Order: sequence, then C-alpha cells, then structure tokens
Amino acid sequence: MGKLPPSLLPLRLRSSAIPSSSSSLTTTLLKNNNKPSSSSSSSPSPPPSKLSPSPKPLQPARLKPKPKTPQNPRAVGPAVAPGFFHSPDLSDAKSVINSLVSNPKTPIDLPFHNSLLHSYSVVSSSFADTLSLFSHMLTTLPTFTPDRSSFHILLSLACSDHHPEPLPLSPVHRALNFMASHGFPPDRASADVALRSLCSAGLLDHALLLLRDLHARNSIVPDHVSFNFLVKQLCRNRSMSTVYSFIEEMGQLMGFKPDLVTYTILIDNVCNLKNLRESTRLLAELGRAGFKPDCYVYNTIMKGYCMLSRGNEALRVYNRMKEEGVEPDLVTYNTLIFGLSKSCRVKEARRFLDVMAEAGHFPDEVTYTSLMNGMCREGDALGALRLMADMETRGCTPNACTYNTLLHGLCKSMMLDEGIHLYETMRTGGMQLEMAAYATFLKALCRKGRVAEAYEVFDYAIESKSLTDVAAYTTLERTLKWLTKARDNGLAV
Repeated sequence: MGKLPPSLLPLRLRSSAIPSSSSSLTTTLLKNNNKPSSSSSSSPSPPPSKLSPSPKPLQPARLKPKPKTPQNPRAVGPAVAPGFFHSPDLSDAKSVINSLVSNPKTPIDLPFHNSLLHSYSVVSSSFADTLSLFSHMLTTLPTFTPDRSSFHILLSLACSDHHPEPLPLSPVHRALNFMASHGFPPDRASADVALRSLCSAGLLDHALLLLRDLHARNSIVPDHVSFNFLVKQLCRNRSMSTVYSFIEEMGQLMGFKPDLVTYTILIDNVCNLKNLRESTRLLAELGRAGFKPDCYVYNTIMKGYCMLSRGNEALRVYNRMKEEGVEPDLVTYNTLIFGLSKSCRVKEARRFLDVMAEAGHFPDEVTYTSLMNGMCREGDALGALRLMADMETRGCTPNACTYNTLLHGLCKSMMLDEGIHLYETMRTGGMQLEMAAYATFLKALCRKGRVAEAYEVFDYAIESKSLTDVAAYTTLERTLKWLTKARDNGLAV
C-alpha cells in the first residue's frame, strides 16, 4: 500500500470516517489473535451472504457527503433560475420574457435578470441564441440594466461554443465586441472569465491565443491569478519546456515575472514527475528571485522524495526548514512520517509523534495510517492492529484508507481470520475497497480454498462501486488462474 495518503496532497481529501466505537473490533481482533486459529477444513460452511468466521459486525455511521464547492473562484454567472426555460427553442424563450413584462410580480433586480439569462444559456448551449435573447431582454424589459457580470455570462458561453478554423475565436470576439458596444470594454476580469472558460472547454491553445490577442488589441495585462492559472493548466497538459517558454514569452511581452505561487506550481509539477533535481534548481532560483520558501513549498518537495521512498532526503528537507525558521505544520509531519514509514524506518517515524505533539500538531488518521502502512511492510501486522487500538483510545477515528491498509497488511501476513473480521466491518459501513486490499484479500481467500467467499467479495466490490466491473473481474480472473497453478504446486488448498 505504497500510495501517498490523499491528505498529503495540496488539496487534502479525506475518506469517509468510521466512528470511534469500532475500537471494540480492534480489541476483538487482538484477542482472537492469541487463540489457536481453526483450520479452514474444520470450520463450518459459510452462510450464503456473509464471510466467516466473524462476530456480528459493528454498524458504523455514514457521513453525509460534503457539498462540492465551485472550482472557479471567479464565478461567471448566478444560480440557475428554476422553472423558466425547459426548451432551447428561442421563440419560446422570448415568449417567456414577453410574459414577464405584463406580470406585476416580476422582480426588477439585476440578479433575477441575470438568472434568466444564465438559465437559458444552460438549456440552450447556443451562443447565437443566447445573444439574441440578451438583445431581446434589452429591448423588452425596461427594468433590465445589465452590468459587467451580465455580459460575462454571455462571454463564458461564447468560449465553450466550438468554432471551426480559421476563426476559432469568432464567437468570443463577437461577445467582446457586444460588451464594448454597450459600454463595457473587456478588462482583466473579462480576460480571466474567458481564459478559464476556454480551458474548462479543453481549449487551452485557444486561451493562449486569446491572451495574446487581448494584449495586442486592448493592451490588457492579466493579473497574477490568471497568469498562474494558465501556468497550472500548461503543467497539467503540456511539457515543462512549453511551460518555461510560456513564462519567458509573458516576461518579454507583458513584463511578467514568476511569483511564489508560480514557483510552487512548477515545483509541485516536477515533483509529481519525480524530477527532484529540477525541483532543487527551482528552489534555488526562487531564492535568487527574492522569495523565501514557505511551508507549502517545503512540503511539496518533501512529498516528492517520499514518493520515491527516499526518507533520508525528506528528513534533510525537514531539517532545512527548521534551519530557515519555517515552522512545520501538520502536513509536514504527516509527509515526513509517511516517507520514513515507506522507507521501512517505522521506529524513527514513531519518534516524530512526540515531536509533532510538542509543536501543537496532534496525530490524525493520516499519521496513524502511514505508520500502519510501514509496520505492515515490515511484517508487523499485529503491531499495526495494536496501533489501531491505541489510535482509537486517543480519540482518533480510522477512515477507509486505514481499514484498507490494515486489511492489505493482515492478508499479506497470512492473518486471514483477522482480515475477515475487518472486512465485515468495512462492508457493514459501506466502505469501498482499494485495489491493493481487494486483490490481496481475494488471493488470501483462494489460498485457503474459500473460493465462494472470494466471489462474494467480488460482488461487494461491484455493488459498492469500489472498482470498475472490468478491474474487479480481471483481478478475480487473474487470482483464479494463480490458484490453479498454486494447487498444482501444492501451495494452496
């Protein structure tokens, strides 16, 4: 389970949690481990829908999913006005607008009118029709006095309206000219809306073309927020040489210079590419540019070393942070503990539990999961079980990643009965199986001749949408082929 925990990434995403009452499960597993395990041949046949042996599993509470937040910090339109437009037909839409004129209860505020416009743009997805409706609203509704946000709704739609060569930006220029003709020439905010909308539509090259065009025609120089957004998009979709060429071009054309956020984006990208030498060069360049690396930059570099299981280098980054007077945060300690555990240096990693507590950062589920991962790598799955009990005693609730890590480790250590107990609690709580845990669990069951139960695990993986149908079936098929060979060699029941 050498995967980097999600919360160590810049945007931390946590798996759904299991309530602390599951500590009794851990106690049961530890107690059962001291009892002589019965062989699979003497155990009773498993019930049709449940693996055995297992106590009555606990019922973990399910957390409600958190509402998604919009990715774009600069919203281009209001919430959709429900119930106004159900058809993209333009004549029907104009009839709705006409009916509002004679209705005394029609709101007269701008947000309402913008909601109308945005509602139709969502239903229609046609720039030409939405532009026609906009013009109709201007002439029909005397209370409609659009502001820049109104035109940005139109501009955003124009950017998603694919237009063939040789004029791929024709709808965008038409929207910009329409804005200018009504007293709203494009500005930095307009440029940001257009650039983000084009990138959201997968038109990165068009966005770069529009940026150059806006600068040439309107002398618009985007702010660093827009600039860094484009740098991030280029890092995701282009080579680093293209990214560096863009930064150099913007410096020559518009006087742009990378700021701390720019360097952080670049360092994060090269670390994800496992190019740690380039991250070191960028760190030095950052200092020459007059910027001081912050905790986020150091965490990013440390994460890169941890992905390569280079615990010594991660520790050196941590020591450099301290020397530079940068105070480590919770992510720093979690990343360092993950890297040391992955490098099979669990004892050293555990010492940082006290260090982080003294600094006011208390271990969370990510911290403990990283340690369990390292202990399982060293073959100490029973010690990982004890750590889970200690984790719950301290009031820290295991999450799905914790359970998957422990299930993987138990099966690797041939502790199948304990793995089954753990799986039953996961299934009762509706937790998803990760691929590594799923594959190892199937293999452990088949090794003991419990093929029917392996099929039940396969069914649950499909029902819980843990894996795609193809991935789940391919893994099962590969395990059954292994079982046939293992039986021929006397390695399985």
